[in-house]
Amino acid sequence: MPSAPEPVPVPVPIRVLLPGDQEVVAHLWSRRQARDGWRYEVGLPAYRNGPGDTVEPAEYLERPSPVQEALGPRQPVGWVLAKAGGRGPGRGGVVHAVDCEEAPAGAPVLPLDRALDTAEQPGMRLCSLCGAAAELDPVLKGFGEGFGEQ
Repeated sequence: MPSAPEPVPVPVPIRVLLPGDQEVVAHLWSRRQARDGWRYEVGLPAYRNGPGDTVEPAEYLERPSPVQEALGPRQPVGWVLAKAGGRGPGRGGVVHAVDCEEAPAGAPVLPLDRALDTAEQPGMRLCSLCGAAAELDPVLKGFGEGFGEQ
C-alpha cells in the first residue's frame, strides 16, 4: 500500500552506480512505499557556477524545507474540468488536479464533491498524469479496489 514519504533525519550516504560503471556517493533524503515498490529521494553530487568564474560543489536535489518535511508532498487543493467538444450530456471531458500542466487555464476549481459527481458522468475520465486518477479513483470505486486489492 502506498505510504507518505519518510524523511531521513540525517541524510544517509549511499553509493549510486551510474552507466559506464561510474560510482558516486549521494545522499538519501527520504523514501516511500508505492504500489509497485519503493521510491527513494536521492541527492546526487553536481557542480554549479559560483560567484565570478568559480565552480562550487552542489547537490542536484535540494534538501526539502522544514515545511515540506513536516507536511509532506503538496496535495492539490481542488480539481478542474477540461471539457471535450460538443453539446449535451455525455460529451465527456477530463478531470485534472488544479496544478496539472494539462488543466485548462482559468477553469473554475471544483471541490471534492463536485469533482466526484463530474467524474461519474458518462464520457468523463480522470487524468493519470497529474494524479487525479490516483486521488479520486479509490473514492469512486472503494479503497480496496482503487489500490488493486480484492
